[in-house]
Amino acid sequence: MTTTWIVIALVAALTALFRGAGTVLLGDRELPSRLVAVFACLPVPLLASLVVVETVTSGRHLVLDARLAGLAAALVAVALRARLVVVIALAAATTAGVRALG
Repeated sequence: MTTTWIVIALVAALTALFRGAGTVLLGDRELPSRLVAVFACLPVPLLASLVVVETVTSGRHLVLDARLAGLAAALVAVALRARLVVVIALAAATTAGVRALG
């Protein structure tokens, strides 16, 4: 199990713990809206950073290979508001195509 997957598992466990603790500690009280907004924004940059790290690194080295082309194709598809299945298929096809070419 790589360090990245250990971090993912820890983040998932801490998220579940925080959600459960919030319910227990706050009871019927609401969190301040500013704090709710911050918590709502956290998953996106965390997931994005994990995707980038897994895409362009191999161990401690920067690797620019076919995975980066697949990620770029996925980003274009997301920007064009394609469905998730299309985004994944396009990323996989692009990565496979670049690998087949060289």
